Amino acid sequence: MTDTPKTSPTLGWDAASRSEITQLARDIARHCAAFREPIPRLALRQVADTLLPYLILCALMLGAAASGYEWFALPLAIPAGGLLVRLFIIQHDCGHGSFLPSRRGNDGLGRVLSLLTVTPYDSWKRAHALHHATTGDLSRRGTGDVHTLTVREYLALPRSARIRYRLYRNPFILIVIGSPLNFLLLQRLPTGVGLPWRTAWRDVIALDAALLAALALLALAIGSVGPVLWVFLPVISVAAWIGGWLFYVQHQYEETVWEEAEAWDFHRAALGGSSYYALPRVLQWFTGNVGLHHVHHLNSRIPNYRLQECLDGHEVLGRVGRLTLRDSLNCLRLALWDEKARKMIGFADLRHHQPA
Repeated sequence: MTDTPKTSPTLGWDAASRSEITQLARDIARHCAAFREPIPRLALRQVADTLLPYLILCALMLGAAASGYEWFALPLAIPAGGLLVRLFIIQHDCGHGSFLPSRRGNDGLGRVLSLLTVTPYDSWKRAHALHHATTGDLSRRGTGDVHTLTVREYLALPRSARIRYRLYRNPFILIVIGSPLNFLLLQRLPTGVGLPWRTAWRDVIALDAALLAALALLALAIGSVGPVLWVFLPVISVAAWIGGWLFYVQHQYEETVWEEAEAWDFHRAALGGSSYYALPRVLQWFTGNVGLHHVHHLNSRIPNYRLQECLDGHEVLGRVGRLTLRDSLNCLRLALWDEKARKMIGFADLRHHQPA
């Protein structure tokens, strides 16, 4: 067991402790490496206990909507959306090459699941790899993350740009509207996945064509497109809201870490810049352990079904960046990185700052 430095549970990211924390983060990363081997029986069991209930719920919703009982079908979108989030985590693991032992198996399963998650597999995999390689680096923001300005950058903006940023960071616009918009519309465009058009177009267009064909076949089989959309849109929206919120709190909490390029360190940013979202067990199941996000960033090759085992094996991992459901609500007000205080703050906190 690695000795814990005499710092707060958030590890106090001051300059004096930076080298000590870097060493601790690398020691923990070595601990995490022992959990990176996939276990096929656990992987297949996770596919079965997620995919089968999801398809059954969707079939029930489709049957109810086709029979004119749309409002009976609608509540089922909540558990179906939760299962779709879990399927997305499986696809996410496939993109990291961690879910199954073989690369071919991971890519094959990931591409099949992309038809359900409506997320282009290969493009998302590349963009997400950039997110892992740049998390917490102020000089490399912009791919696979929530756009975040520093206090200095925000105060230097003209009024119109400040208003645009405030609108973007509004939780209703960012999560309630933005998350479904991203999955349903932006990811249908080669320019909406965070990669150059030439890199993404083939993957995105292929998925769009497959989705259109699948929805058309369902509509023809039922005799109407209405019931299909009554299932498709609510389920995707629920999953998008859950996924958008999870992605937000994983890096947008008060004690997260951002650093300039010359001071940035991968392991330190992974441990200090990614939260441990301690959810109730049922919610942790539906979200595929993604709340153990600091463990995932320390070693993205750990399958989601081994993250808890890894966390339980090191005492520091259970205390760093820990957020409860109640704690996470405070994240809604956060919007700017305060370079002086070294923490995320809200717009209301700007009264303590003078314009540059």
